[in-house]
Amino acid sequence: MVKKTQKKATKNRKISKKAQAEQAEKKKLIALFVSLFLLLFAATQLGVIGVTLYNLIRIMIGSLAYLVIIGIVFCIIRSFFKNKEQSQQGRLILGLTLIGISVLLSFQAYFDKVIGTQQTWHVVSSQLVKLKVTEFAGSGMIGHFIYSPLKLLFSVIGVYIIAALLLLIGLYVLTPKLWHMFFANLKTRLSQWQATRQVKKVDKQKLRDAKQAQIDLPADPSLAVATLDVPQPYDFITKSEPEIVMPDYDAETGEILTPEIVEDDTSDIPPINFQPNQEMSHYQLPEVSLLAPTPIKNQANERSNVQNNIKILETTFKSFGIQATVESAVVGPSVSKYEIKLATGVKVSRILNLQDDLALALAAKDVRIEAPIPGKSLVGIEIPNAEVAMVGFREMWESAQTSPENLLEVPLGKAVDGSIKTFNLAKMPHILVAGSTGSGKSVAVNGIIASILMKALPSQVKFLMIDPKMVELDVYNDIPHLLIPVVTNPRKAARALQKIVDEMESRYELFRRVGSRNIEGYNAKVDAFNAESQEKQQTLPLIVVIVDELADLMMVASKEVEDAIIRIGQKARAAGIHMILATQRPSVDVISGLIKANVPSRVAFAVSSGTDSRTILDSNGAEKLLGRGDMLFKPIDENHALRLQGAFLSDEDVASVVSFIKDQASADYDDTFDPGEVAEDDARSFDGNSAAAATDSGDPLFEQAKQLVVEYQKASASMLQRRLSTGFNRATRIMEELEAAGIIGPAEGTKPRKVLLTHLDDAANETARESGELDDSI
Repeated sequence: MVKKTQKKATKNRKISKKAQAEQAEKKKLIALFVSLFLLLFAATQLGVIGVTLYNLIRIMIGSLAYLVIIGIVFCIIRSFFKNKEQSQQGRLILGLTLIGISVLLSFQAYFDKVIGTQQTWHVVSSQLVKLKVTEFAGSGMIGHFIYSPLKLLFSVIGVYIIAALLLLIGLYVLTPKLWHMFFANLKTRLSQWQATRQVKKVDKQKLRDAKQAQIDLPADPSLAVATLDVPQPYDFITKSEPEIVMPDYDAETGEILTPEIVEDDTSDIPPINFQPNQEMSHYQLPEVSLLAPTPIKNQANERSNVQNNIKILETTFKSFGIQATVESAVVGPSVSKYEIKLATGVKVSRILNLQDDLALALAAKDVRIEAPIPGKSLVGIEIPNAEVAMVGFREMWESAQTSPENLLEVPLGKAVDGSIKTFNLAKMPHILVAGSTGSGKSVAVNGIIASILMKALPSQVKFLMIDPKMVELDVYNDIPHLLIPVVTNPRKAARALQKIVDEMESRYELFRRVGSRNIEGYNAKVDAFNAESQEKQQTLPLIVVIVDELADLMMVASKEVEDAIIRIGQKARAAGIHMILATQRPSVDVISGLIKANVPSRVAFAVSSGTDSRTILDSNGAEKLLGRGDMLFKPIDENHALRLQGAFLSDEDVASVVSFIKDQASADYDDTFDPGEVAEDDARSFDGNSAAAATDSGDPLFEQAKQLVVEYQKASASMLQRRLSTGFNRATRIMEELEAAGIIGPAEGTKPRKVLLTHLDDAANETARESGELDDSI
């Protein structure tokens, strides 16, 4: 009985507290409505009550009464909506207070100049008695009490300065992000100005040093001439010419010591392969008018879709118990990006786990989640648009406005926010482009080539193009930018890459002699020499190596191709040689670890699986792409991939640019880069069933291993190690040679390798038995 009484009393207390809260809320509402009613009369000065209330406010604030009334009404209305955090409310009150004090001081200083501060009370009180509002009353008594001591301490000018400072501080408190952006932009501009100024200063210093290198010698005909400290390119450095050392000149006696001619031992130094091109003064760069404009796609319907998707996202989050709101949404060419704000304590992994559920709720093909967005405390959700807007190459080229002096800076695509993203191949310094068939890989490669052709003269940039498919890059044949015709034979391609390696080594040897560390320093010295000498010399051009299908090369000559690519990737940047590797088979046997380590910049188009995406980018994401130019770009200086929509460049546009270039100049191929003819034995390597394409290393146990593998139809390193009585490392190398020769298939995880040959040629077996290389006892 006692327990029931206690429970009833507790319940009554709860009801009483609830009723008290409701009663207090009702009183608050009544007070607010009464205040609004009185302020309405005061603002409109209706009747005695309105004028009196307005004058009472003027006694305190002066002629700022209207602003105060509006501020009070705003606060009253705002009190009905409690959607702001306490810190934001405090910041708002502080900012408005500082701005209010600033305005009060300014008004009172002006009032003091017109009437005098001592007249404040007289003016306001007289109007209060007369029930009239006609004269300027400054800032009232509050402004008077704040202004008077400040005027005494800092004078009237000091008061204006203090008012300006308070106004700036108040604005900063109200809008801190806007000020941060302003100062960050200002800092960036100052840094750019300083960097530009420093570069100009360094260039001037280099020019002065080059001029200083011209040494003036006494006018004596017996002196040997060696006046230039900078060797001339190509023609000045040959094996046959000796190096002439300057003779010692005795200033006191006027005698010339016997000059010594020292032969330069250059027997181990490779010659400079590249031959300077003739200057083409008549050559004109292709104009953008050669490209056909792309019609603009109307994406007005996407705006309504975005509003609908925002509601679906927030409803889905709520149904899964996740407190999250959509902060903003951006409509891009192919996808729309929604920025999600998570409540405190919500794990990002919960959003990642909803990827399939969000795709189901939105009826989307694929949903990609970027958690978190780099530089923001938000999570990005990318949803495909119902209508994809095509990005035209001409539009992107006109909007990019790349620097003319950066010959290898090309536009790559348009980001979700509509900005054009460019990359400088000279800084990448090599790039890997991979994606499945039809994803836009070849169009992107053509866009890069066309961008360079529209900016660079044939004497500035040279191309070495390798196209095993024989149809992708054939259109560029006979343009003056090519070192040799487009290479389509994989064996020739391997030799052509080796020629590039030789050119790289030759350039470094030239740089060593000149005293330069890279191609920019060398060309600067050549320019300085040309400015002072009558014999003009050609600067070294940049070389861009383009491989449109790396997988074909790796299948035929994997060892030679991989070795050349690795060497170029490691050392060629300073020599002005850059690579673009493209493949539609992004597997580990094509894109090996060493190739990835030396090609740090990657572009991934749509692929079929997350494994392929990780092979290209070292992370998932490419399997969620939509195709048709949708890409993920991961440059060398970024830790995350950027989603871009690549520009569409039609075959007609490419043909127009190439035809314009061919009409101005013909191809001038360099024989030093010619890979030569392919031998018959090399040609046989194209047949995948031919076992004649053996390894170049010539391991003595290779034939025995081949016999064993074909006889037992099994292939493993442990079997070769056991039956040939050899070490594990050697057995592994033999397995690689057997795979390269087309005898066994590639490794498939834990599964055994497949043996591609069922029997050997009888003549080959007889030869092996007669030579004693095959032990019948095995």
